[in-house]
Amino acid sequence: MTNGTVTTELDAALEKHRVELTGYCYRMLGSSFEAEDAVQDTLVRAWRSYDKFEGRSSLRSWLYRIATNVCLDMLTAGNKRARPMDLTDSTPLAQAALSPRPDNTWLEPMPDARVLPSTADPAEAAVAKESVRLAFMAALQQLPPKQRAVLILREVLAWRASEVAELLGTSVASVNSALQRARATLAERAEQGDGAAVSDPLDEEQQKLLERYVAAFEGYDMTALTELLHEDAIMTMPPFDLWLSGSADITGFMTTLGAACANSRLVPVEANGLPAFAHYKPDEEAGGFAPWAVQVLEISEGRITGFHCFLDTKRWFPLFDLPLRLEAEADEVEKGV
Repeated sequence: MTNGTVTTELDAALEKHRVELTGYCYRMLGSSFEAEDAVQDTLVRAWRSYDKFEGRSSLRSWLYRIATNVCLDMLTAGNKRARPMDLTDSTPLAQAALSPRPDNTWLEPMPDARVLPSTADPAEAAVAKESVRLAFMAALQQLPPKQRAVLILREVLAWRASEVAELLGTSVASVNSALQRARATLAERAEQGDGAAVSDPLDEEQQKLLERYVAAFEGYDMTALTELLHEDAIMTMPPFDLWLSGSADITGFMTTLGAACANSRLVPVEANGLPAFAHYKPDEEAGGFAPWAVQVLEISEGRITGFHCFLDTKRWFPLFDLPLRLEAEADEVEKGV
């Protein structure tokens, strides 16, 4: 067997783990781009040191050990990614002001396809989806890095305590203690209502809710939109720290500061295990539609409870493999839309 064949086979063996490693690093770091950088670093380190891999553990376990060390190194700065409601109180519409914060402040969205490996097990798929939803991701960011790693490995990836202890170079008792503390922190956030707004696997009723949402948003019909929003619905718009609570303030914002989004178009995408849309708004200068936001929706009990708009389109649209422009349809041109 030639060196070229060995290299090709090693590349293929490492690449096979990219999606699940990206999911792991994303849960650890809360950043789409940092997660992809961490995985690339992991695979490069593994490739360079493969001759030292003695096979005492599986290749997968070895890669997770490298990925964990990469993530822990990246987290030594202590930065915790957050959502706007993790940082400030909600703002009444009358006082709404758009104040941006640096990119590294925010929990970032992620396409499902980049972090959720395909699986034939519905239960496993459901756990994987739940573990990248925005509320759970935000809760993870509150944990110290090693507790975060333990919780993900034990609760999401279903590793045994002994396997996690070996990966982290610690004892089973230490792993169990870290897991207990991590669970307590997450339970406390759940009692405060954090994470309550999580969609179930989309059933027929939820699909119809999304169809009504698209019609209401594209038609900029605030009466119809109000009917779809939970009375305590939340709207966020990173990189701005402003967040709004309640359907009245949300629709009020959309008809004032957000009025330029009238006659927009929504394209379905899959993000964070939740329904999501690429939002294109009318391009008054060039015609057609320009990218504006990736919207991630949270659904509970037949209503929209979370409406999260990630506005940095130069970063998000390429990540989601979305075009940076939509042309107007012929009938829209004729109507002057």
